Amino acid sequence: MHPPLALATPANLATALIAVNFLAFAAFGIDKAKAEAGAWRISESTLLQLALIGGTPGAYAGRALFRHKTRKQPFSGQLHTIAGLQIAALAGLAVWFWAPPEWIAALS
Repeated sequence: MHPPLALATPANLATALIAVNFLAFAAFGIDKAKAEAGAWRISESTLLQLALIGGTPGAYAGRALFRHKTRKQPFSGQLHTIAGLQIAALAGLAVWFWAPPEWIAALS
């Protein structure tokens, strides 16, 4: 049996990100169709959770293409906050992994 971290290969992580972005994109489209039909809706918390676990680009693409939840507050603010936190985390990881060692030493 493989240890759990052995499954965290770059290819598997890329596949997971593609899948969650597709799910987020599709969820916005499905929710828009259900809203127009007056049917049961996908909750805002579910849409935000998909963005939080890595589906932010898919969520933004779905919002734009389906023109769904583009003016709704506080949903828009929450989605922007998630995106901002993810960008900050990616920037932090980039500095951590690729910054010259003297930069990291200066932070200590």
